[in-house]
This record gives sequence, C-alpha cells and structure tokens, in this order.
Amino acid sequence: MKDLSSFDVEHYFVQEMEKDQNLSAGIAAIKTLLMVLEKTPFDTVQELHSTLKLAIETMRKTEQPLTAVISGCELFSRFITLAKIDDITMEECKTIMLHRGNVFLQKLLEARQIIAKRAALFLQDKCRVLTHSRSRVVLEAIIVAAQSNKRFHVFITRSSDNAGEQMKAELEKCGIECTLILDSAIGYIMENVDMVLVGAEGVVESGGIINRIGTLTMALCAKEMNKPFYVLAESFKFSRLYPLNQRDLPDEYKYPRKDLSSDLTKTHPLVDYTPPGYITLLFTDLGVLTPSAVSDELVKLYL
Repeated sequence: MKDLSSFDVEHYFVQEMEKDQNLSAGIAAIKTLLMVLEKTPFDTVQELHSTLKLAIETMRKTEQPLTAVISGCELFSRFITLAKIDDITMEECKTIMLHRGNVFLQKLLEARQIIAKRAALFLQDKCRVLTHSRSRVVLEAIIVAAQSNKRFHVFITRSSDNAGEQMKAELEKCGIECTLILDSAIGYIMENVDMVLVGAEGVVESGGIINRIGTLTMALCAKEMNKPFYVLAESFKFSRLYPLNQRDLPDEYKYPRKDLSSDLTKTHPLVDYTPPGYITLLFTDLGVLTPSAVSDELVKLYL
C-alpha cells in the first residue's frame, strides 16, 4: 500500500472545503481522490484500491460531514474501476480512470442546478416555505424560483451552529423575503407555511435521510399538520445504510470525531435520522422520487 507521502490528502481536502463555501464535502472528497489518482504512481489495480482506501480513511478522520464523504467516495471508486483494463498498461489504465473520474465529477457538479430547477417548479407565487438551517441546494432552488418572478416568504431555523443566519443573509442579498426563527418555534410556524424544503447529508436505502439535527422534529411537525416535506439531495449522497432508528446510525456519523473517545451521552449529536414515512418527495438529479424508489436507484448506481 502506498503511504501517500508525496501528497497530503488531509490538507488538500480541508483546503478545498475552505476555498469554496458552497462545495459539498462529498464533492471535495471526490476532487481529492482524483488528485490522489493523478499524483500517486501505482503498479497494479490492487495497489490503486489500497491507495484510495487509505485516502478515504484519512478524510474520514477530519471534522467534515461524514455521510456524503463516504457515499461519494464509494460511488467514485466504483465508477472509475468499471473501465476494461485487459491488455493495456497501467499508465493507460490510469489515463482511462482519470478521464472517467473527471466525467463523473463534472456530472455531479451539474447535479445541484438540475435539482434546483426541478424543485423550483413546486414553489408557487405567494407561498410560504420553511427550511432548516443552511442547505446549498435548497438555497439554489429558492433563488431559481425567485428568478422566474415568483414572490414568496422563507422561514429559516437558526440551527445549533447558527448557519441559518448565513442562509438568511444570502437570500436577502437576492431580494427574497425571509424570517429567521428559533428551532423551538417550528411547531408555532408550521401551521402558517405551505411546504417544508430541506437538504440532506445522506439518503439511506429506505428513502429516509440523515441531516442536520432538528430535521426529524421538523418532519414530525409537518406530518402532524399535513404539510408536504420535500428533500433536495444529489445522488452522490445516496448511501448503503439502512438505519431503523437514531441508535442505528454509527457514532462516527452523529458526533464530532474529536469526541468519539469520550462519553457520548454528554455530547450533542450533529445529525438525526428522518424515516421515509415523513418524507413526501425527494428531488434528485436522477429525478423526483418517492422514498420507496430510492432503493431501486441505489441498486442501479452500484450495479
């Protein structure tokens, strides 16, 4: 196995995240794997797999959201190794894989805009929208809808890390009316909104989602008050996990890496799991899906 001494995976990955605030951790991870593929020499396909595995483990130890990093890396590794490599040199193999990796990355970079256009059609003039904290794809969908001369009001939860304030500032910059609310005001606001739009850190096999803590609470309220609950998520966030409840989520998904060795009963979880029964539709670059259709799409992705 290569030791990656010629390329600092963690530095490059973190630098990509810091350089572009709108870059998903999953996309940053895929960009990092492409650089590993380009910078690291290898003599066999097995050596390549070992090198990529080591790079993924390095990124897993950072404090970036883990769900999209793992699912994105799994899909990337699967996609680039689909190329037929019989009767060609390893250098030719590397060239093919780099090409496939760049094609894959370009497709993913276009996903957010595709999702935004699909979701924007559901935002009607004069509607009231509730969203949780800051989601890049939800932000883009709302902006796309506003650009088609629709006028609406967006309620944004502050969230535990105050990312809602940034979301509010970005929407106001685009001339969109919005109100920042406390997370504890979700029940109070819910009866006044027409729909809920949230992003996702991961979409699991059941069609449920892993997302910023408080998403489940919002989904429960939406279900009780008969409000549609829409999820916007790129296909690289589709994960081969099947949690049934909050305890089923691995600790490394829920808590900061620095706290995993301490008493987790005293640590605040970063994400929660929202079961598929609370989700109306998922807007993805693969299409507009019901939660029950996610498992079929996952099978297609990993065939």
